[in-house]
Amino acid sequence: MADAAISATVKVVLETVISTAADRIGMVLGVKAELERLSKTTATIQGFLADADGKIHSSGVRDWLKQLEDEVFKADNVLDELHYDNLRREVKYRNQLTKKKVCLFFSFFNAIGFSSSLASKIRDVNTNLKRINQQANDLGLVIKYQIEAALHADATTSRQTDSIVVPNVVGRAGDESKIVEMLLTPSERVVSVIPITGMGGLGKTTLAKSVYNNTKIDENFGIKSWVCVARKIDIVELFKLILESLTRTKVEVDGRDAIVQGIRAKLGEKRFLLVLDDVWNCEERLWDDFFTTLLGLSTTKGSWCILTTRLEPVANAVPRHLQMNDGPYSLGKLSDDACWSMLKEKVIAGEEVPKELEAIKKQILRRCDVLPLAASLIGGLLLNNRKEKWHCIVQESLLNEDQSEIDQILTVSFDHLSPPSVKKCFAYCSFFPQDTELGED
Repeated sequence: MADAAISATVKVVLETVISTAADRIGMVLGVKAELERLSKTTATIQGFLADADGKIHSSGVRDWLKQLEDEVFKADNVLDELHYDNLRREVKYRNQLTKKKVCLFFSFFNAIGFSSSLASKIRDVNTNLKRINQQANDLGLVIKYQIEAALHADATTSRQTDSIVVPNVVGRAGDESKIVEMLLTPSERVVSVIPITGMGGLGKTTLAKSVYNNTKIDENFGIKSWVCVARKIDIVELFKLILESLTRTKVEVDGRDAIVQGIRAKLGEKRFLLVLDDVWNCEERLWDDFFTTLLGLSTTKGSWCILTTRLEPVANAVPRHLQMNDGPYSLGKLSDDACWSMLKEKVIAGEEVPKELEAIKKQILRRCDVLPLAASLIGGLLLNNRKEKWHCIVQESLLNEDQSEIDQILTVSFDHLSPPSVKKCFAYCSFFPQDTELGED
């Protein structure tokens, strides 16, 4: 991610350099040629950067990016000095007018008004950027422009889920049937737990939604509650989220007993199904405390809690005596057929498969690695680009086989963020630990 942050930073600074250089060309006659040269050179480098993004795994490209970063910051600093010099002279001129002193107005804009040292710095930057452009050629980088893709369906500002069932779920009918069968099995426990585990992007939330909305569940449970956890929280916060799910209103009280009594009142003596989606807290003490209280809220037997998590330690922290079969439900990957069906639905929505898509089927499936999220993401990229670009997207812009599956998906999402300023912001935020509180400024 550090290399990606450098790339994103360079893009944003380059945009500033190009814009500022263009603005100054008409104002500083003494270095007009050098500013024009700077503007053209940096614009060329933008094209190389689009290719470099897909080749960051190369040590040569990483070194090239670092050199480029140093040089564009120098260019940015020189242009800042130029801007400051112009402002200083403008203020000086206005002060002289106020004092009714005679001055040569045009000296502000001509070569006399611009120091030779700044002109020399711009020439040095241009020389170094020319060398960096040549290195890009030597590394085999080509000038192209990044493929833009609208991935709004896959990109969210924060992770929040809901219980609304996903239409046309592919490849999870068997998993849904197994879990529904468990939930309907008579039990002597007041509450039993099914942790659903698996890496990010497998479809744990989608599966939980399908189970939650299954008609057999509605027939056998008097009350249901869906809670998206999505971060590490304490036990009072968790109970508050459950109460808000049951009442559909914001809970204003903060006392644990008042919150728990509110949950008891809503549950009554009905059998309930509670879904805790995307759980991250793996403290055994918290889960022992939580389920001890949950068990005391009702005397009716047969209630269930489904807990989805990508972390095995979370599932292991849940009391074993409450888990069916003494272990979590480990969700596997999709079959090739299910993955292909999902991708086709995303790209062509029931229409005949075009020859361009059929020709790259094997490559797509290999790169998806039968992950639902990867299939959805790649489908979105293909949908938003012309068929002529599909082969290029699969070959150059998608998954790196040297990375883990979840890293591949994150890399694809990051590579296609647009504009560059968003990419820079994302890379910057990645350096902070999860749940870090940042001030507005």
